[in-house]
Amino acid sequence: MPEITRDEVAHLAKLARLALSDEELDQFAEQIDGIIGNVSDVQKVAAEGVEPMSHPHSIDTAMREDVVEQILTQEQALSQAPKVDQHRFEVPQILGEQD
Repeated sequence: MPEITRDEVAHLAKLARLALSDEELDQFAEQIDGIIGNVSDVQKVAAEGVEPMSHPHSIDTAMREDVVEQILTQEQALSQAPKVDQHRFEVPQILGEQD
C-alpha cells in the first residue's frame, strides 16, 4: 500500500509551483514511496548500542597543543618583499583598478 498518494504529490507540486503532467505525478509518487520504504527499512535496523559516527572508517586526528611561538615581526616579514609601501606589501595593479 503506498504511503504517499498521487494527490499528495499534486498538492506538494502546487505548493512548490511546479507544473507536473499526470505521468510525472504517478512517477514521482512511486519514487517518493520507494524512498520512504528505504528510510523505513533503515529505521528497522537494530542499532541499539551503536555509537554514531561521521565516517565509515575510524579516523585518528592528530592534534598538537596550542603553544605560543615567536612569529615574524612586521619588519622581518617585509624585509624580503620586492616592493613595500606604507609598511605593506606592494603588488601590481590588476583588472584595471584605479587608485
